[in-house]
Amino acid sequence: MALIENLNLWPPSNLQRNLALNSPPKLFNFKPSATHSIRKTLHTCRCSLVNEQQQQQASFTDQEKQLIDALIGIQGRGKSASPQQLNDVERAVQVLEGQDGEGDPTSSDLIEGRWQLMFTTRPGTASPIQRTFVGVDFFSVFQEVYLRTNDPRVSNIVKFSDWIGELKVEAAASIKDGKRILFQFDTAAFSFKFLPFKVPYPVPFRLLGDEAKGWLDTTYLSHSGNLRISRGNKGTTFVLQKRTDPRQKLLAAISTGTGVEEAIDEFISLSKSGAKDEPVLLEGEWQMIWSSQIETDSWLENAGNGLMGSQIVKNEQMKFLVNILPGIRFSMIGKFVKSGTKTYDVTMDDAALIGGPFGYPLEMETKINMELLYNDDKIRISKGYNNILFVHLRASDGSK
Repeated sequence: MALIENLNLWPPSNLQRNLALNSPPKLFNFKPSATHSIRKTLHTCRCSLVNEQQQQQASFTDQEKQLIDALIGIQGRGKSASPQQLNDVERAVQVLEGQDGEGDPTSSDLIEGRWQLMFTTRPGTASPIQRTFVGVDFFSVFQEVYLRTNDPRVSNIVKFSDWIGELKVEAAASIKDGKRILFQFDTAAFSFKFLPFKVPYPVPFRLLGDEAKGWLDTTYLSHSGNLRISRGNKGTTFVLQKRTDPRQKLLAAISTGTGVEEAIDEFISLSKSGAKDEPVLLEGEWQMIWSSQIETDSWLENAGNGLMGSQIVKNEQMKFLVNILPGIRFSMIGKFVKSGTKTYDVTMDDAALIGGPFGYPLEMETKINMELLYNDDKIRISKGYNNILFVHLRASDGSK
């Protein structure tokens, strides 16, 4: 973020590795006192779910949805984005910046609150903290904006996990005009859940002078207050959201490795409420990003069963493709036929190890009954080999 990009902070050497731990599950106990309390609670839950579904559908305009679609599948909040993905995001950003958002964002109450960083460009001036933390999907990154207080502040927060804690970098803020916020860093500290005190982050703000100062322009603020685009004084573009798209919530669960199957169930339930047609197997290259089974067989069996790598779907054919070593890959080709409203019979029987122009054929055959649970032009959720649950991201549409 602009605050992070503006300051050369020095991250501890092994902090990123040591903090990349899975959060323990949370347990909730519900003990209703009477039967009518249960009915009331269930009714409230149903109403809340319906309201949430309606809010999810009404949270974003069509132009805002185009930006969110461009963000789906980008890892590291832009760090690992391809040139095509960056171009798609920039085009969507420019469209929104030309739209009629909130006229004076810094004067609007909608800018207040906690914003989640979804995407940022990567200028060469990015600070070590930005390179270390912002590009790690396991961590959540937020920006808090509070301008209507006796002590106006803008803060950047790196949340390592619910169990570990967070790093908060704070800056005193002031409003220059309807778009620009001026800021100056003055404090930073770690708040670890396992310590009763904060650990100061070793940055000499007072000695940094103008290096601790910067500005942040809000070039688009949605009328719903759910989406914001900002540009920093060092040329970085930021996309932030208060409310996330259901697909973004699912990908966030996969990135952190916590509650993935629960997130999938919730996502499919939400998608069914607005679905008009059964999902269809779309052509393109699909990269597997998660499966419900840890790989336990040999890599060759895993590759042949579609438990790793990518799938290419085109002209009623499917190809499993796994890069083994630089210049060497596993390839397996087969055919699929539609066997039900959302099921396909897949037979893979043409396998080979390929190195450059040469191929070594392998005697392998895999038969899979694939059930599509959800499919759009970005994400596919299915059950495949041994009823294993898969999530794939579309890397390309297969037109090239």
